[in-house]
Amino acid sequence: MVAELERRYPPAWAEEWDRVGLVVGDPSTPVRRVACVVDVVPETVDEALAAGADMIVAHHPLLLRGVSSVAATSFKGRIVHRLIKADVALHVAHTNADTANPGVSDALAARFGLTGLRPLHPAAPGSPAAGDGRGIGRIGELPTPMTLAELTRHAAAVLPVTAWGVRAAGDPDRTVRTLAVSGGSGDAFLAEATAAGVDAFLTADLRHHPAGEHLAAGGPALLDAAHWATERPWLDDLAAHLRAALGVETIVSDLDTDPWTVHAAAPTVAEKEPRP
Repeated sequence: MVAELERRYPPAWAEEWDRVGLVVGDPSTPVRRVACVVDVVPETVDEALAAGADMIVAHHPLLLRGVSSVAATSFKGRIVHRLIKADVALHVAHTNADTANPGVSDALAARFGLTGLRPLHPAAPGSPAAGDGRGIGRIGELPTPMTLAELTRHAAAVLPVTAWGVRAAGDPDRTVRTLAVSGGSGDAFLAEATAAGVDAFLTADLRHHPAGEHLAAGGPALLDAAHWATERPWLDDLAAHLRAALGVETIVSDLDTDPWTVHAAAPTVAEKEPRP
């Protein structure tokens, strides 16, 4: 199992700061059932254990920063203890899965039917991941042009449902033919979306000042979705590959681990006006 995961998502493709690969478990232990999750949190661990999974494959690292203890007195330590006691392995594919082709953003692009895909941020020449269309994000063409307002509603319909939903920045009537997408936090790639000449860029975790400055400089329209929703589609591709390549059973978690749980739309001006 570990060998196949590292063949499809080589650790060398991950960013230097990232922590990927086997976190808990013995590579020689047989794996018959795999739980695929975005986040390793108590709820997804509960789900995996209840389903009898032998391994969890997660997108986000449980232990991204160095630790000196995994005692059960901490949130992450308790998870490590639960996994070890249950003899359940944990493997992480993060920025190496973002860079892969196919990877996280290919699954996101598929939700929109994008064609003619190419990387938004290609892997650097000479790097281990260079070539073969690998890199962060994808750029493609929509099957049918839409206005930004229509695309925003469409995005909310085709992406997994969250309280956050989808918000957009730009002229609602702007026609969108070419769309860039990047699963997870994507405001580091605003300049590349502009340079690519796309009509709109969909990602997550967009911040006020970078977004405002991007639009003021004439950049493409922006769509900001929930972080979890932009990465959840990849789990289906991961699960399908593991079933086909290794014949294992797979469980895909639909538990919404986005931290935002309540959304209230602002009232219109008419709704704010006092009644006579």
